[in-house]
Amino acid sequence: MTTNDANPWRELFLKWPATLPKRGVVISTLNEGTPFKSFMLKDQMLLLERTNPDPLGARYVVLAFDAIHLVKLIDPLKEEVFAAAGFTGHLTKT
Repeated sequence: MTTNDANPWRELFLKWPATLPKRGVVISTLNEGTPFKSFMLKDQMLLLERTNPDPLGARYVVLAFDAIHLVKLIDPLKEEVFAAAGFTGHLTKT
């Protein structure tokens, strides 16, 4: 993948809304979950700051955007946050 290729995960992290906490869980294509409390971007790579060190003591993870399978958001959020991230439609009101 080149830096000119569109990647929805890169776009999500690049345009992360200011009102959305920079934390969640990234699940890789290898089915590994990485809880994070912050992140940075560089070209086609994502640097995640883990919420806690892993069993080997690693506090940071660098992965390619094409290695991301899904992203879980752990905070209670309102529809407006998702609209700011570019999502359309409406969520069910409870």
